[in-house]
Amino acid sequence: MTYDVVQHHQRLTALLQSETPFVTVTLIDIRGSAPQITGAKAIVTAEGIESGTIGGGKIEAAAIEHARQLLATASGTSCDLVTWNLQTDIGMTCGGEVKLFFEVHGKVDWPIAVFGAGHVAQVLVPLLCQLHCRVTCIDPRSDWLAKIPDHPKLTKRCVERPKELVGEQPSGTFFVLISKGHATDLPVLSELLTTRDAPYIGVIGSPQKASVLRRELKQLNVSPQKIDSFCCPIGLPLGNNTPTEISISILAQLIQKRDELGVLQHKVKRF
Repeated sequence: MTYDVVQHHQRLTALLQSETPFVTVTLIDIRGSAPQITGAKAIVTAEGIESGTIGGGKIEAAAIEHARQLLATASGTSCDLVTWNLQTDIGMTCGGEVKLFFEVHGKVDWPIAVFGAGHVAQVLVPLLCQLHCRVTCIDPRSDWLAKIPDHPKLTKRCVERPKELVGEQPSGTFFVLISKGHATDLPVLSELLTTRDAPYIGVIGSPQKASVLRRELKQLNVSPQKIDSFCCPIGLPLGNNTPTEISISILAQLIQKRDELGVLQHKVKRF
């Protein structure tokens, strides 16, 4: 497999857009004999080499294994610099030494589940897909789900009983309940509060709807502590009641809660 700059950048772009964990391996220095040139690059995922090569054979096998170990333990972005003697560390007959730089783009630990594909979701879900997260949108209406643009970070689920997918969502999921009404939000909310310990649960609606939900949850024998744990109305208290500004207020609250909990290990520096 030869190194191709255009292919390398195409694969990088595709992996970044899909939030697929990967490692870029660069051969930055050589002493003595080595099976590649300085500057050689390879992209490694959990499945192996995606593109490029740093020399093939035992050195590449060792680099792939090291990259996989980094992927198994890393979250977010990190790096590692190693120096290997090709004879004593790798078991090659070459007497050289190589220095490899591993840049790790680890898994994304911010899953968000949106229950509802209505007017607010039509704005909110594409906005969420611009963030460093993975989104699942769940609704029994296939036509509304189809209106939301496809994205590598987005999974759409069309099911008659959305509450049945609560248990499928990974640990640490943020839950956003913005379905078509009180009657469709309540079963999902009740399932969440009785079966999950979620870092964030937000339900769209007015203060009056929040009072009705809490009263009905009490009738369902949900504990007072759980009843007090969800946000309704959802979002920060800003903007108007258009789908766009509601979505922005929800997005702001999700980011605020994410940062409070330290979900992502790195923050953007603002200059």
